[in-house]
Amino acid sequence: MDATALVEAARHALAHARGAGDVAEEAWQAQALAEAVGGHLSLYGPAELKDAALSLGETAGRACAGLHRHHAGARGGPVRAARLSRMRDPAGALRALDALLAEAGAALLAVACALEDEQAHAGCVDAVDAVSESREEVARLLGRCGRPVLGRAG
Repeated sequence: MDATALVEAARHALAHARGAGDVAEEAWQAQALAEAVGGHLSLYGPAELKDAALSLGETAGRACAGLHRHHAGARGGPVRAARLSRMRDPAGALRALDALLAEAGAALLAVACALEDEQAHAGCVDAVDAVSESREEVARLLGRCGRPVLGRAG
Protein backbone atom coordinates (compact mmCIF):
# COMPACT_ATOMS: atom_id res chain seq x y z
CA MET A 1 0.00 0.00 0.00
CA ASP A 2 1.23 3.50 -0.76
CA ALA A 3 2.61 5.56 2.13
CA THR A 4 0.28 8.50 1.52
CA ALA A 5 -2.79 6.25 1.67
CA LEU A 6 -1.56 4.73 4.92
CA VAL A 7 -0.99 8.18 6.42
CA GLU A 8 -4.50 9.24 5.44
CA ALA A 9 -5.94 6.08 7.05
CA ALA A 10 -3.98 6.88 10.21
CA ARG A 11 -5.23 10.49 10.23
CA HIS A 12 -8.79 9.24 9.93
CA ALA A 13 -8.32 6.78 12.79
CA LEU A 14 -6.72 9.43 14.99
CA ALA A 15 -9.56 11.85 14.29
CA HIS A 16 -12.00 9.20 15.53
CA ALA A 17 -9.98 8.17 18.60
CA ARG A 18 -11.91 8.50 21.84
CA GLY A 19 -10.27 8.45 25.21
CA ALA A 20 -6.68 8.39 26.34
CA GLY A 21 -6.09 4.75 25.39
CA ASP A 22 -7.32 5.24 21.82
CA VAL A 23 -5.25 8.38 21.40
CA ALA A 24 -2.15 6.62 22.74
CA GLU A 25 -2.76 3.70 20.37
CA GLU A 26 -3.13 6.01 17.37
CA ALA A 27 -0.04 8.00 18.37
CA TRP A 28 1.82 4.69 18.53
CA GLN A 29 0.48 3.81 15.07
CA ALA A 30 1.65 7.21 13.76
CA GLN A 31 5.14 6.66 15.15
CA ALA A 32 5.21 3.12 13.73
CA LEU A 33 4.32 4.59 10.35
CA ALA A 34 7.09 7.19 10.69
CA GLU A 35 9.51 4.37 11.50
CA ALA A 36 8.36 2.41 8.44
CA VAL A 37 8.61 5.45 6.15
CA GLY A 38 12.14 6.08 7.39
CA GLY A 39 13.07 2.45 6.85
CA HIS A 40 11.52 2.37 3.38
CA LEU A 41 13.33 5.52 2.29
CA SER A 42 16.61 4.29 3.72
CA LEU A 43 16.32 1.12 1.63
CA TYR A 44 14.67 2.34 -1.57
CA GLY A 45 15.04 6.12 -1.58
CA PRO A 46 17.69 8.26 -3.19
CA ALA A 47 21.18 8.06 -1.71
CA GLU A 48 21.04 11.65 -0.44
CA LEU A 49 18.09 10.73 1.83
CA LYS A 50 19.46 7.53 3.35
CA ASP A 51 21.11 9.01 6.46
CA ALA A 52 18.17 11.26 7.32
CA ALA A 53 15.74 8.40 6.62
CA LEU A 54 17.65 6.11 8.97
CA SER A 55 17.56 8.81 11.63
CA LEU A 56 13.77 9.15 11.25
CA GLY A 57 13.34 5.39 11.55
CA GLU A 58 15.46 5.23 14.69
CA THR A 59 13.78 8.25 16.33
CA ALA A 60 10.28 6.97 15.61
CA GLY A 61 11.24 3.46 16.75
CA ARG A 62 12.34 4.80 20.13
CA ALA A 63 9.08 6.74 20.35
CA CYS A 64 7.08 3.57 19.67
CA ALA A 65 8.90 1.79 22.46
CA GLY A 66 8.27 4.68 24.85
CA LEU A 67 4.58 4.85 24.03
CA HIS A 68 4.22 1.11 24.44
CA ARG A 69 6.00 1.22 27.80
CA HIS A 70 4.11 4.22 29.26
CA HIS A 71 0.61 3.84 27.86
CA ALA A 72 -1.54 0.79 28.30
CA GLY A 73 -3.59 1.95 25.29
CA ALA A 74 -0.58 1.65 23.00
CA ARG A 75 -0.71 -2.11 22.99
CA GLY A 76 0.90 -2.52 19.64
CA GLY A 77 -2.04 -4.24 17.96
CA PRO A 78 -2.09 -4.77 14.19
CA VAL A 79 0.37 -2.29 12.76
CA ARG A 80 -0.96 -0.36 9.75
CA ALA A 81 2.61 0.49 8.80
CA ALA A 82 3.31 -3.18 8.02
CA ARG A 83 1.26 -2.70 4.84
CA LEU A 84 3.69 -0.09 3.47
CA SER A 85 4.93 -1.34 0.11
CA ARG A 86 5.63 1.76 -1.96
CA MET A 87 6.06 5.52 -2.01
CA ARG A 88 4.93 7.09 -5.23
CA ASP A 89 5.57 10.62 -3.96
CA PRO A 90 8.11 10.66 -1.10
CA ALA A 91 7.85 14.41 -0.52
CA GLY A 92 4.04 14.26 -0.49
CA ALA A 93 4.10 11.29 1.87
CA LEU A 94 6.48 13.14 4.18
CA ARG A 95 4.28 16.24 4.20
CA ALA A 96 1.25 14.07 5.04
CA LEU A 97 3.26 12.28 7.73
CA ASP A 98 4.24 15.62 9.24
CA ALA A 99 0.56 16.60 9.41
CA LEU A 100 -0.31 13.26 11.04
CA LEU A 101 2.44 13.66 13.63
CA ALA A 102 1.30 17.23 14.36
CA GLU A 103 -2.24 15.97 14.94
CA ALA A 104 -0.98 13.12 17.12
CA GLY A 105 1.05 15.57 19.21
CA ALA A 106 -1.97 17.84 19.67
CA ALA A 107 -4.17 14.89 20.66
CA LEU A 108 -1.58 13.65 23.15
CA LEU A 109 -1.26 17.14 24.61
CA ALA A 110 -5.03 17.31 25.10
CA VAL A 111 -4.92 13.94 26.87
CA ALA A 112 -2.00 15.09 29.04
CA CYS A 113 -3.93 18.18 30.13
CA ALA A 114 -6.88 16.04 31.18
CA LEU A 115 -4.88 13.52 33.20
CA GLU A 116 -4.76 13.86 36.96
CA ASP A 117 -2.26 11.07 37.55
CA GLU A 118 1.18 12.68 37.62
CA GLN A 119 3.02 9.68 36.21
CA ALA A 120 0.56 9.26 33.34
CA HIS A 121 0.76 12.99 32.63
CA ALA A 122 4.56 12.82 32.48
CA GLY A 123 4.40 9.85 30.12
CA CYS A 124 2.06 11.78 27.83
CA VAL A 125 4.36 14.80 27.84
CA ASP A 126 7.27 12.49 26.94
CA ALA A 127 5.20 11.15 24.04
CA VAL A 128 4.52 14.72 22.84
CA ASP A 129 8.27 15.38 22.93
CA ALA A 130 8.91 12.20 20.94
CA VAL A 131 6.39 13.30 18.31
CA SER A 132 8.22 16.63 18.05
CA GLU A 133 11.52 14.82 17.52
CA SER A 134 9.99 12.71 14.75
CA ARG A 135 8.60 15.85 13.11
CA GLU A 136 12.06 17.40 13.19
CA GLU A 137 13.42 14.35 11.36
CA VAL A 138 10.61 14.56 8.79
CA ALA A 139 11.41 18.25 8.24
CA ARG A 140 15.07 17.35 7.75
CA LEU A 141 14.12 14.76 5.16
CA LEU A 142 11.86 17.22 3.37
CA GLY A 143 14.67 19.76 3.34
CA ARG A 144 16.85 17.18 1.61
CA CYS A 145 14.04 16.58 -0.89
CA GLY A 146 14.19 20.30 -1.62
CA ARG A 147 10.68 20.87 -0.30
CA PRO A 148 10.35 22.26 3.22
CA VAL A 149 7.30 21.48 5.34
CA LEU A 150 4.54 23.90 4.38
CA GLY A 151 3.22 26.10 7.14
CA ARG A 152 6.09 25.34 9.50
CA ALA A 153 8.14 28.12 11.03
CA GLY A 154 11.92 27.72 11.25
